[in-house]
Amino acid sequence: MSLIHPDNWIWDFWFAFDPPNYHIFFLQAPRSLQDEKERHFNVSIGHAVSQDLQHWSFLPDAFHPASGDPEAWDNYTSWTGSIFQHAGMWYLFYTGGCRAEQGLIQRIGLAFSSDLSHWERYANNPVVELDTRWYETLNLDHWHDQAWRDPWVFRDSQKDQFRMLITARANHGPYDGRGVIGQAVSHNLLDWEVLPPLTEPGPFGHMEVPQLIEHQQHCYLLFSTPGTCFSQRSKELLKLAPQTGTFYFRDDSNGEHFSMGSVLPLLADTTGTWYSAKLVRTFNGEWRCLAVQSYKEDGTFIGALSDAFPVSFSHDGRIQIQGYRELDI
Repeated sequence: MSLIHPDNWIWDFWFAFDPPNYHIFFLQAPRSLQDEKERHFNVSIGHAVSQDLQHWSFLPDAFHPASGDPEAWDNYTSWTGSIFQHAGMWYLFYTGGCRAEQGLIQRIGLAFSSDLSHWERYANNPVVELDTRWYETLNLDHWHDQAWRDPWVFRDSQKDQFRMLITARANHGPYDGRGVIGQAVSHNLLDWEVLPPLTEPGPFGHMEVPQLIEHQQHCYLLFSTPGTCFSQRSKELLKLAPQTGTFYFRDDSNGEHFSMGSVLPLLADTTGTWYSAKLVRTFNGEWRCLAVQSYKEDGTFIGALSDAFPVSFSHDGRIQIQGYRELDI
C-alpha cells in the first residue's frame, strides 16, 4: 500500500530502523498551496511508521524550520536528510536555509532524539558547510542555488569513520554539468571534514538525494536528477536520453570511485513519474525499493510514496525493480 497523505504532498524521504518498526521521514507541504512549486518553501518533515513497509500510520510531525527565530540559520527551510543511530541516540542530519538568504544558500545541520519523535537541535549548528576549494558558491548567473544538501550518512567500517554524501556542485567545468556528489567524514558525527567530490562533474547540473548501499561486494550509488539537468556533455558520455528519475552506478572498489560512463537508470522516464527512489533492506534481508510518485502525464503533481517494490540483482550486478505501478489517485 502506498503512503498518501490526504492534506499534504509528500516527496523526498529517508528511514530509521528500530525493530520491529520501520520509521519513515519525509518532506511535506500542504496541498492547499495548489502550486506545487511553492512546496519547497512551505515545508516540514513528516513521520510515519510501519512493520511491513506496506501499511503505514502517520505520527506527529517530526521537525519544522526554526521560523520563530529571525537569526536562525534554518528559519526558512528544513529539507532532505538522513538518520543514523549511535551510542543510544538518533542523529538527524538535515538541510537548512534561512529567510534572509531566501533559502538560496544551503547548509547541513544536526538534531538529536532518544525516541525518533522529539528532536533537539545541536547547539553548534550548522555542522557541515561547503569548502570553496572544491565546491561552487552561490552565483545566480550560473545556477539557481548554492547546492549543499541531502546529507546521506553511513558508517565506513573499513576506515572506522562516518561518511556523508552530499548534493553539491563542483567549482569548475561547464555550468550545466557541475553536479557532483560531495563528501565529508567524521569520527564522532559532530566534527566533519569536507573532502573533494566522490564523482567528477560533467553529465548533470545536479545529482540529488544520494544513497550508497552495498550488496554482494558491490557498492551502488543512487542519485536523482530531472531530464532538464542533463548537460550537453552527457550526450557524449552516457548512452541515455534525458529522463527524469533515479539513476545509479556500480563500483567494485569499496565506494571510492564511480565512473560516469557507467550510469544506469533505476526508475526514470520522460514524464517524471518517479523520483528520489531509495533501496531498503528489510529485517529479513530482502531488498525493497520505494520512490516518490511525482507527476502524471498531464503534468499534475501527485506527491505520494510508492509501494515497496521487490528488488533483485542480475548476474552482472544490475539492479532490477519488480512490479512497480503508477498510483491511481
